[in-house]
Amino acid sequence: MKYGSIMLEKKEYVYIKRILNISGYVGDHEIQKSLAKFTEELKTAHILDEAEMPNDVVRLNSIVMVMSDNNWEKTIQIVQPSEKDIKKNKVSILTPMGAALFGYSLNDIIKWDFPTGLKELKIIEVTQQKQEKMLFY
Repeated sequence: MKYGSIMLEKKEYVYIKRILNISGYVGDHEIQKSLAKFTEELKTAHILDEAEMPNDVVRLNSIVMVMSDNNWEKTIQIVQPSEKDIKKNKVSILTPMGAALFGYSLNDIIKWDFPTGLKELKIIEVTQQKQEKMLFY
């Protein structure tokens, strides 16, 4: 891991903690497992101000290209749950893929237990989109 632990911007961290508390009632066991692991990772995350955030860290609205250990590549955008749209490759932070990638950086290799089993992913590209105003409930 490039930075030693996952990296999060302060406002995104607060937002994610809030939505994880709300989403504790998700019915799907596999998603619950993934979100529990994500919650554990948040405990050791580096929390930074916006100006300090490295440009190669996966954040909300980041477009990320990943390659799996069985050589498929996929480009997705990590978004708030309300903006998810599989047809446009917009993946919610509350999905196993969104939780697996969030806070990691370019060239990091992530081992994550997906509903289809344990997978190893490598982040091969991170593009930052303009950080839109997040919906705080």
